[in-house]
Amino acid sequence: MTFSCRTAGLTLEVEADGARWGRFVQEACAGQLLGQGPADVHVSVSTDPRPFDLTGLDPLTRGAWSDGATVVMHDACSSGADLRLRPGPAGLEVEARARPAPTTRALTLLAPSRAQLLWRAAMLQYPALWWAGVRGAVPLHVSALRVGGVAVVLAGPGGVGKSTLLRDAMVRSAVGVSDNVCVTDGTRVHGLLEPLRGTDGTGRRMPHGRREEPWRERLDALDVDRVLVLQRGSGEEVRVSPTSAADAARVMTAGTYAAGELRRYCAFAATLALATGIGPAHPPVEDRATVLAGSVPCARVTLPAGPGTAVEDLLLEPASGS
Repeated sequence: MTFSCRTAGLTLEVEADGARWGRFVQEACAGQLLGQGPADVHVSVSTDPRPFDLTGLDPLTRGAWSDGATVVMHDACSSGADLRLRPGPAGLEVEARARPAPTTRALTLLAPSRAQLLWRAAMLQYPALWWAGVRGAVPLHVSALRVGGVAVVLAGPGGVGKSTLLRDAMVRSAVGVSDNVCVTDGTRVHGLLEPLRGTDGTGRRMPHGRREEPWRERLDALDVDRVLVLQRGSGEEVRVSPTSAADAARVMTAGTYAAGELRRYCAFAATLALATGIGPAHPPVEDRATVLAGSVPCARVTLPAGPGTAVEDLLLEPASGS
């Protein structure tokens, strides 16, 4: 089975070997499947249980081998999946084989949602993020949406309420780009495709008591008009005040490095940069965040302890100039 979708500003094509991996890919594509066409990243998810042939490859670092063009990663991102990656002029070719060790297999049985997230990251998301990085983009742990004609980035640490604001706004006709992670070149943001998560979802149960569900409508990218920096307060009122570009960039950068979704990404990207000689050894997250925040008005928002805040109302409040 072959599936295509847009993620991280790229077209990702995935060939899934067998019904189990077909369901896995469909779930990861979150209802946003495309027709077949040219792909920037092609992933083959195989049921082959054998390790990859390392003939002609030299040891690179623990669990990775390379000949300068092909890279093999064993137990990539502690997911239990082995990867073989070949960047080329036409795009990035990836073959993934699930080969979990007994301890990883046991953890999969005890925490299947965690295993799902790690497989999704190692096989689909991190390769797309890295190839976007080769093209000059960096990951940001932000939510993004268009609401009332305004393109908004919601920044803040995990658990502050970005996803809740996004989902509530989408009920009132806003259109989302990403729930958790975007990539940016400093001006435009593209969403990393993954299912929406919320307390009222009907799909797979994930950490923090939330369930996944597909996107009904989704934008691939936005040219940002406003950055809202979120924090949680103990009072009952919303407080909005202008903030500096430096403050907004700092929150976006720190939130990205603190995000569980990206905890293993820097090591993944550094290994591929070392092996292939392409792409940055370290994603210039702070540089891109600084450019993005410096180009648009920014505001700091203190949210109340309880629910009920709307993104639309926050946009009526003042923000700093660019």
